[in-house]
Amino acid sequence: MQGANLVDQSTLPEGNKQIFIMSENLSDTMKEDLAWGTYVLLRNTNTISVLISVGDVLCIRGYWSTPEDATKTHMLDWFGRQVQQIGLSDLKDTLYFPQRPDSGVWEMLPKGIRSFLVQPVLRACKLGGNGTEKTIQGFILLASSMSYAYNNRDRDWIGAVANKFRGSACIDL
Repeated sequence: MQGANLVDQSTLPEGNKQIFIMSENLSDTMKEDLAWGTYVLLRNTNTISVLISVGDVLCIRGYWSTPEDATKTHMLDWFGRQVQQIGLSDLKDTLYFPQRPDSGVWEMLPKGIRSFLVQPVLRACKLGGNGTEKTIQGFILLASSMSYAYNNRDRDWIGAVANKFRGSACIDL
């Protein structure tokens, strides 16, 4: 699948720094899936920042406004608190804000973004030998420095990437 054109690096808002961090103690498969997912979203859409949150797993990549001089562990904790505060873990439908002035609605959003999209991720997992099922939910948040950054084809592409995480085995968490 192909998404939008590559991001023009001159459109990167000031005051953000490039990061790539993910939760500790993940399987190699989950690390590869997160790295792949964030890479293709940054490369194939008009995205400058992507955050994947599924269960207790976080992966943050791209340009973000993070606390100054924070270590990787502190950044993971900070993003984890931000994710809990915004309360998107129970999201059922895609949220798209195609035109958003830089108003600081959510502290974790990068400075200077003009649009963002939140794609839900739902996972049904069988636990133990008794076959009980548990739904682990999460989301993928994408931010862009462009207004109307995500057309229908981009949103379909983002949904396809989210499906990759719906099929991951619960043991990977």
